[in-house]
Parts: sequence; C-alpha cells; structure tokens
Amino acid sequence: MSTKYKGYTGKAVCVDLGSGLVSDYEISDTERELFLGGRYLSTKILWDELKPGIDPLSPENVMVVMTAPLTGTNAPSSSRYDISAKSPHTGGIGHSNSGGNFGVYLKRCGFDALIVKGRAKKPVYLHVKENAVEIKDAGKLWGMNTQEAQDAMIEKCGKGGTMAIGPAGENLVKYATIASQERMHGRTGMGAVMGSKNLKGMIATGSLKIDLHKTEEFKGHIKKWVKMLQDHPATGDSAPKYGTAGFLTSLSIKNALPTKNFSSGTFKDAYMIGGERLADEFLVKNMGCLSCPIRCGRVVNIDGREVKGPEYEILSLLGSNMLINDMEAIIRWNYEADLLGIDTISMGTTMGFAAELDEKGLWKTGIQFGRKDNISQVIKDIAYRKGIGKDLAEGVRHLKKKYGGQDFAPEVKGLEIPAYEPRGATGHALGYAVANRGACHLDGGYMIYFEATGPITLNALHWRSKPSWVVLDQNLLSAVSAGGNCLFTAWTFVPGIAYKTPGSAVMSKIMTAMLTHSWKLIEWTVQLPEWALNIHLPILPHTKAIALATGMKFSYGRYMKIGDRGNTLERMFNLREGITSAEDRLARRFTHEPQQPGNANTAVPLDKMLQKYYRLRGWDKAGVPTRKTLKKLKISFL
Repeated sequence: MSTKYKGYTGKAVCVDLGSGLVSDYEISDTERELFLGGRYLSTKILWDELKPGIDPLSPENVMVVMTAPLTGTNAPSSSRYDISAKSPHTGGIGHSNSGGNFGVYLKRCGFDALIVKGRAKKPVYLHVKENAVEIKDAGKLWGMNTQEAQDAMIEKCGKGGTMAIGPAGENLVKYATIASQERMHGRTGMGAVMGSKNLKGMIATGSLKIDLHKTEEFKGHIKKWVKMLQDHPATGDSAPKYGTAGFLTSLSIKNALPTKNFSSGTFKDAYMIGGERLADEFLVKNMGCLSCPIRCGRVVNIDGREVKGPEYEILSLLGSNMLINDMEAIIRWNYEADLLGIDTISMGTTMGFAAELDEKGLWKTGIQFGRKDNISQVIKDIAYRKGIGKDLAEGVRHLKKKYGGQDFAPEVKGLEIPAYEPRGATGHALGYAVANRGACHLDGGYMIYFEATGPITLNALHWRSKPSWVVLDQNLLSAVSAGGNCLFTAWTFVPGIAYKTPGSAVMSKIMTAMLTHSWKLIEWTVQLPEWALNIHLPILPHTKAIALATGMKFSYGRYMKIGDRGNTLERMFNLREGITSAEDRLARRFTHEPQQPGNANTAVPLDKMLQKYYRLRGWDKAGVPTRKTLKKLKISFL
C-alpha cells in the first residue's frame, strides 16, 4: 500500500481477533480525495465491509480506528482521531471522536487506520508497533477501570498512545465509552463494541515521523494559525478561562439550559454549577490535548489527586436537569463515570428521564429530582448492570418502550439529547432531528453557537432561517473533524471583531436581524458547486494546512463538499439499516408544548423546517438522497 499524498502514512492494518490474522488493508487515493479521513473514510469502510442488519454486538461488526491527514502534524488541536462501527445504541452509524493520544501514536507506528474484525475467545489487547500489530493476553486487565488498564499497558509495553474500556464496556452498556488518556470516545456505544469483541484496549508505541508536502511553509502557516487562535476572544480568552462550562449561565438566561428533564430551559441556581464558579473555586490548572493551544480542559482535585474536571454537558445534565446545584458532587460523579467508562451525556439524560418517570409513578426507582445520595451507586449499577442499572444501561429509548413517557423522552434515533433545550434554539433542534448518529449537538451543526452562545446571534426562534444554516454548519464541522482538527478551532469562523461590536441593545438588535435574514445568502452558498469556492478563507486556516501537508489541490469549496458528501454517505448507511425520515423526529414535548406558556413560537416547528433541509441536501421528500445528488457528490456507487 502507498499514497501519492503526504500527511498520510499510506498504510492501514486489519486485525481479525477471531482468527488472529493481521493483514494489510487497502485504502485508495480516490477514497482519500473523496472522504479525507476520520469518520467519513471510516463510514466508507463500514459500507463496504458490513452486511445490512447485522447485530452490532456480534463478531460480524467491524470497528474502524481512523486518523486524518493533519493528525499528529502539530497543527492546532490535531491529535483528533475517530472510532466508528455500527452502533449498538442506535442500530445506525456510530462514530466517536477524541483528542486522546492514541491516534498520533498510531500514525507514528506507520498506520493511518486500524480495522478490527471478529471476536477474541478470551480478553485481549492490541500492541501496535512500527509496521506491526501483536495480540496480547488481557486476562489480568479485564475488570480494571479505564485508567488502570491504560497504566497497565504502558507498564508492560512502554510509553505510547493508549485507549481502553472500563467495566461498562465489558458489561455491554449501550452507551459505554472508550478512554484515551482522560479523553473520552463518548457517544454511540463504541465501548460496548470493544467489549463485545473481548478487546480491553490498545497501545501504540511508534516513533516514525510524518512526512509533509511543504514542511517549511506548513510550519509558517501553523505559527500564524496558533497566534490567530490565541488572539481570538473565543479560543484565546473564554475557552481557556472557563472551559466549555462557560456557556452554562448564559444558556439559562436564554432559555436553552435543560432543566428538570428538559421541561424548562432556565435553572435558578445556574450560577452555582457554571464555568465561572468552577474556575474560581475548583480549578487547579488548565489542560489540553496534544498540540492544543486553546487548553479548555479543567484539572480539579479529588481526594488529593488532580484529575480531569467536568465539561458543560455533565454539569447541566446531572445539575440543572436533575435540579441539583452541588458542583462538588457533580465533579465526583464525572470522575466515577469516566473510570467506569460511561458516556456522561447519555447517562445524565437517561437519569433525568428516569426521574420524571419516577415522579409520574411510571417507574419507581428512587431516582428523583434534587436527590443526590444515591447517584454514585446508580452510576456503578449502570456499569455493572445491577438492579435498576440493567434497564438504565439500555438508555432512554428502551425505557420509554418498557415504562412509558413517549411524549417527554429526550432521544432521537435512540441517542439521548445532549445538554441544550431544543425549544430555546430552533436551528439546534433541527440539528438534533437530522443528525445521522442520533441527537447530537456536534453532528447537528452546533447551531447553539449562532443562536445563544456567540457574540452576535441569530434570532433563536426564527425557523425559516435555520435549514440553510444547519446544512452550512454540519458541512463545516464534519469537514473539520475529517481533516483531523478539534471542532473548537472552527470558532474563528466568527471573526474576532464580532466580539468587540458595541453592546448597546439597539446595535445588538440590528446585528441579530442582519444575521438572521442572511439566510437566503446562506441557502445560495451551500448550493454552490465546488469550483465556485476555489479559495482559502483567512478565518478558516484548515484548508490551506491540508493543502500544505498533503499536496492535494484543496480549497474551501472542496472542504465543504467533503462535509456534504460525508453527511449523505452516513444517511445512506442509515437508510440501508432501516432508519428513515420517520426517525428525524423530536419528542412531543419539544414540538407541541411551548416552553413558555402562551408563546407558540417556543415550540419547535420541526415539520416546517424538514422539507427545506431535505431539499438543500438534494434529498427527496422522504429524506432519501436522489440519484442526481449521489452522482453530483461522486458517490453514485452507493
């Protein structure tokens, strides 16, 4: 195997755990040109390798660990890599991205990707060396938590990049995670896929260098890019100062903070669990992924140990969504969940739903709004599938089918809704409904940034403007991921000058109106052909970095087309698995019950937005990509 492009190693390896066979896996340059890397190149492999309808927890499922052209190049926040498989949580496409160190070391071993098939007869882990992979006995690692398992592999094999599952993955919790250092592959149950294969973890111990197309120009470009991020108000000030939790109090003010199982968007004690208090009272120091100049991660102290602190999602989902204002308790629950290998988003949302089921007498569990004393035990019970943990480990979709609560169940396609109240941001709500892996703030386009958290925002309830913006943001963010960068590096897409705009009420209203009613321009932009956008945007240094690293003819237009193509590929995968537009839906609470009584605009007008979204994507009225669209996107082979 080889490639004419730099940045890539040109090699991928396939490990069959059932037979023990290790072999080369061919990835063509045409596939690199069409999908770039990350989740999209992984989805193409899954399309080719999987038969429709297979059980995600069977040996027939395939797990793909995929890097990207910028992974490990020292570009800003470029330690990112992806793990994909058919999701045991949703039955559709599953993927999860992490800033842990395994992807960087995988490339240093000479591999762009690692494909895992079959199931081992007993627990194993993989030791990836330079141009080789060994299957090792993991009998002594089985039962360890995520940190213990990674430490044990390092002690045995030496310094390197690591990933491991905890007890939740071993016990096939549907939303089990994979940890790489302290960073989590959190969503869609990739940890359960590893557990089903008797695969405890992986370690990569290479030191090979990554060749670049124009090394000196690349270094100069990266130097300017880092300065740009450090000078930008979002990535150089707010994110390092307050982390992701910096949004929490402002989202409560703007009716977008999930409160009491998403029945409200405002929490009176938001300041007690917000980023400002976390920074003032609990922060020991900042942390960041490899090559990250933003350093939004929190380090806090628990029992004399410095550990990764909580992100926004768990602070809200086990905070406001459970009517709990105890930040110290949430910090502890976050740490416990990470060690056990549980997705804190799905866990928190599932607990909030269970609390409302309990309140309504539909399932009496003792999980109650405002109650703190039993949460640590519930987290442990989920990981080991004990007692009520057996049902909780299956997630919201399972609970609503078994116990009721269909109208207020916060899930889409089986994936629990993250920590943004849909009725507080109409475009974000649309993103939840159409995201291919299920309810996801990132795959949905992270419209909340333009509707509630950014310096200048769209009218959050103006539905006509949102379909085009969702398409734009989905294409952009997924391309950023496919290239190998953290999505936070895309915050510079909003120029720093916007943060310095005069803050008068009149000026704010004028800017909001201008941004909101630019939707016709956005709609026109997302439909332009690739050649019409053959440029590099100064506010988006990613495209030039890819060109300098790889030697590909690259541009903003090509970047956005990769995002468009990848989203359509994932849609085709889901359709093949029987997931249709009938599942592009939100619970009735969000679409029929106004968040603010008497204000009909505070219910999500989803049906009004879906058809325009489909049209902009080139899909028919049933949400199926047309043959014309597949041909235009160069994926007519599907």
